[in-house]
Amino acid sequence: MSGCCETNITFDGASATYKRVLWLVIVLNAAMFVVESSAGLFAGSAALQADALDFLGDSVTYAISLYVIGKPQAWRSGAAMFKGISLGVFGVMVFALTFYRVIVTGMPEPVTMGAVGAAAFGVNVLSALFLFKFRNGDANVRSVWLCSRNDAIGNVAVIVAAGAVAWTASPWPDLIVAAIMASLFLKGAASIVAQAREEMAMPISSNTSG
Repeated sequence: MSGCCETNITFDGASATYKRVLWLVIVLNAAMFVVESSAGLFAGSAALQADALDFLGDSVTYAISLYVIGKPQAWRSGAAMFKGISLGVFGVMVFALTFYRVIVTGMPEPVTMGAVGAAAFGVNVLSALFLFKFRNGDANVRSVWLCSRNDAIGNVAVIVAAGAVAWTASPWPDLIVAAIMASLFLKGAASIVAQAREEMAMPISSNTSG
């Protein structure tokens, strides 16, 4: 991923436009958490439940991003570090959920999986498009972009898994996608934590704002 280790901070989120975009993305993610968590339980889909958990995590961490805008660099880097660690925790939780589903071996309902996965994809693509021009900011700002982008990729996998479940009459595609999503969470967490650590190590005088 380009720009992963940039230390030339060009944007810290201190913009009225960015704040409005962030509020909109928070509302969209919170709404999709409610929809997708309910659908995941109804369909018995580990992939949908994993994605719903991600929407919840995004809503909370984006709210943290909004709160620390305009705060000192140490606050913003600390918030990014917290988000990276939280994303890693979600990854571990999804792996645990996937393991549980393997043991239970329930058969997910593919039509609900596909329909809700498509809706989630639309929400995440819309969020990513809104956030695209802010993708090269500091760790706090960039983490929001990375989450939305990775989530859209994960939604494509959910839709593919729904088709594969219907075609094979097997729960394994759903479980495999849930595991892949967990891996994406962990990879994104590592990237965010690495940039946050670099920013924390920078002299205060070298940080720039808005």
